[in-house]
Amino acid sequence: MLMTLLFAAVALAAVAIVCLPLLRGVPGVVDRGYFDRVVYRDQLKEVERDLARGVLDTTEAASARLEIQRRLLGVDVASPAGKTWSARSPRAAILVALAVVVGATGLYYQFGAPALPDAPFIERVAQRTPPDSQHLAMQQAARRLEQKLLSDPSNAEGWVLYARTESILGDWQKASAAYRHAIDLGQKAPNVYAGYGEMLVLAADGIVPPAAEDAFRSALAGDARNDVARYYLALADGQAGEEKQAIEKWLALAADIPADAPMRDAIARGIAEAAKAGGIPAPPLPQGAASQPGPNADQVAAAAQMPEADRKDMISGMVAKLAARLQNAPDDLDGWLRLGRAYAVLGETDKSVDALDRAVKLRPDDSNIKLQAFQAMIANWRPNQKLPPPAIALLRQVAATAPDQPEVLWYLGLDAAHDGHLDEARRSWTKLLSALPADGEDAKLVKDALNALPAR
Repeated sequence: MLMTLLFAAVALAAVAIVCLPLLRGVPGVVDRGYFDRVVYRDQLKEVERDLARGVLDTTEAASARLEIQRRLLGVDVASPAGKTWSARSPRAAILVALAVVVGATGLYYQFGAPALPDAPFIERVAQRTPPDSQHLAMQQAARRLEQKLLSDPSNAEGWVLYARTESILGDWQKASAAYRHAIDLGQKAPNVYAGYGEMLVLAADGIVPPAAEDAFRSALAGDARNDVARYYLALADGQAGEEKQAIEKWLALAADIPADAPMRDAIARGIAEAAKAGGIPAPPLPQGAASQPGPNADQVAAAAQMPEADRKDMISGMVAKLAARLQNAPDDLDGWLRLGRAYAVLGETDKSVDALDRAVKLRPDDSNIKLQAFQAMIANWRPNQKLPPPAIALLRQVAATAPDQPEVLWYLGLDAAHDGHLDEARRSWTKLLSALPADGEDAKLVKDALNALPAR
């Protein structure tokens, strides 16, 4: 009964708020001429103040005063000089009150449930659907990785896996910090840089900060076709007011990715928004490349965090299908690259190296592919170890055509320092340092490495 009276009081208060203006009348709309006269009178006062301060002389003040008075006379003198009030309407107020009360009562008895018992908050919480089992598995995997990294903080590959796990869970801050650790420990593959940049963007609510742009450019330096880096650099152009440049980059990306790629929807939205901002027509998306079987990078990364049995059940069939198809299509460069990346994420280093080696043979002049193969070769390498000779040989091939690649300069310097060729290491790292942003984390890492070299 008490609750009924309370709700009745609330309803009456709401009706009163609606009906009160009808009982006392409401202010009418003031004509524009009223405001014009107020403005012109203020301007006349301002002229007098300027004259008193010496800002205007007598002649200038008289001229300004005359012009303002002329405009004041031009205002419609028939306009009302202030607010007006509409007539009161008690009859309308009564009708509105009755309509609200009767209408609300009728609707409640038609659709309401007066006999429904109360549901305390604690009981509603207990009745909630339990979290998704896969999400729980990912959370458990993240906690296990976190504990492992506390005892083995130099595990660069572990930081990459932890970053990908936290990104799937939606913790952008933790994911970006983990990627940064991995990069500092030597994990400089294009997909690592791209992942780091994407987490920075998501943590910034969709804005591409300068640090993310640097990461995406580093990703493209190692893989000119990296989809994630290309998408976000186009987004950065759009946010900087370079709409045409952003649209051109998105169109080129849309032409390179599969026709059924989910990214195409985001590209279409980006083009539409950039075209609207730039006042230009939005061009249609070009037809994408043919879709290919096999897992994408996100699927593989997610599967890598699942329990072993579930992971194998989910991924082995897709990878096997892609590998089998490539046996009948040995010239499919993109297919071999995808297979190599999939094996790399799953930790099957030998298979990853073999697949990327096939890609290198298909395009021997592409230094980006060779760098991907190099990263696969050093997947299990530790900074205190000597780089594998096949990896160094491949790196020197890249250096023959792209000697200024940051990755080339860094690892050739490491190899020279390990062999005691300190001058060679110093030359490589000094050259690398001059090409890096002075206040970046990479520059700090190179400076520390130079300072750690024994004095001559």
